[in-house]
Amino acid sequence: MSDSEDAIERDYVLGTNDDELARLGLQHRVWRDVVLSCWRAAGITAGSRVLDVGAGPGYATQDLAELVGPTGAVVALERSTRYAAAARASMEARGLGQVSIHEVDLMRDPFPPGRFDAAWCRWVACFVDSPRLLVQKIAASLRSGGVAIFHEYADYATWRLLHQSDVLEQFVQHVMSSWRNNGGEPNVARALPELLTDAGFTLRTLIPRIHCVRPGEPLWEWPRSFIHANLDRLLELGRIDAHFARSAREALAAAEKQPATAMLTPLVLEIVATKA
Repeated sequence: MSDSEDAIERDYVLGTNDDELARLGLQHRVWRDVVLSCWRAAGITAGSRVLDVGAGPGYATQDLAELVGPTGAVVALERSTRYAAAARASMEARGLGQVSIHEVDLMRDPFPPGRFDAAWCRWVACFVDSPRLLVQKIAASLRSGGVAIFHEYADYATWRLLHQSDVLEQFVQHVMSSWRNNGGEPNVARALPELLTDAGFTLRTLIPRIHCVRPGEPLWEWPRSFIHANLDRLLELGRIDAHFARSAREALAAAEKQPATAMLTPLVLEIVATKA
């Protein structure tokens, strides 16, 4: 890996190591049913041409490829060399020749040419330094009547245990601060409706996605895995110390043993918009 490629990997605020790759796989699995329903309602079907914006290691890319079938196409855009390599290996292993993967910086590089039927963007706009530019580039890539589909956070601070845990609420604030210090905005979905209409889209659906989960439920593993992985990442970035990380892990472990424990997840806004 070149020095510039390694710098890109380090620049990912959540990292691109093996633990994060595995966490992203778990995250996709627990959200998969919601995502598939969203895509189908938005009109993605056999033969569709879909742009996967910020594809990561390709978990959603694979599902999109299977949905559009061999007569469709999925063009996946990903900046991380590690993630792009993982996605290529996955598509090759499954014989999904309708997928092409491009190493692209969403802010600085042109998107591959084409007029796509749909664009999919999940938890990507919250990390870029110009969501407006991202929306404009997506708009330029879609055909007239094409749809832009987003899953982005609208109120990240809804993430909390129902019984107060100061250290875990502080953890959420540390996560939000780290994203903002890296040029992102955790509550970016609040701005997307206006950015989309400015870019010539008509808003079709806006659906809040928030869950109340309990230990032992499959969806519990989504926030649980994020807490453990990102305590390590925040330590690596120097944003917390070992005492804080240990206290947060102990608070989560104690909560998981209590029969009344429940957790609200960060509020995600599902947006589907149609290009004029």
